[in-house]
Amino acid sequence: MKRVPRRLLIVPAATTLLAAAFGLILPANAQTFSSSYTSSAPKDCRTIGKPEDSNGSTTQVCPGKSGLVVLISVDDLRETVSVGPNHAAAAKEPAAETWFAPFNSTAHTVEWRAVDGRPFAIIQRWLIADNNALDKTGSPTTKPMLAVTRLPPGPVCHVAYIDGQANRNPNELARQAADEFARDFNCGKDEVKVIGEKGAAVSLAKR
Repeated sequence: MKRVPRRLLIVPAATTLLAAAFGLILPANAQTFSSSYTSSAPKDCRTIGKPEDSNGSTTQVCPGKSGLVVLISVDDLRETVSVGPNHAAAAKEPAAETWFAPFNSTAHTVEWRAVDGRPFAIIQRWLIADNNALDKTGSPTTKPMLAVTRLPPGPVCHVAYIDGQANRNPNELARQAADEFARDFNCGKDEVKVIGEKGAAVSLAKR
């Protein structure tokens, strides 16, 4: 029987150890997280019902991912955002009843966090009015905040808030919060998390 030289046995073993040390060997069940984007601009959505001129109330349905739609309702200059397989289902979710006391609006880009191609959370940029900080015209300035919302299966609700000015990397913090907390978040029981530094926008939103 021919013996393999000892030095030839050491090289593969050393290579394996180095690969493990530098994270080159991935577990068989490793999950792949990703982001994709949809628009919630009025031109890309359809209006449900007839807008009310008295208080500017509107309800719009916007296309989402994986058969889901985004429901955006505006009432008295305040928005709610929910998600579901259709607008009727989205309107019954906890997120459809979650609103902030100050005037507010959302940006027109919805980020969808997915694992292995299946979306489990959305991230949206909100602008919260600050009546204590007025601009040159006397109108309230707005403070940016990112909100993480969990998706079905299970209820749709807010999971985390990230202040857009108090943190240098709010987008990264929002993605980390979505990946770590959204899928196991218990709507109605768990308290919405504040991630990173709590700035003006988050303070206004949680009044």
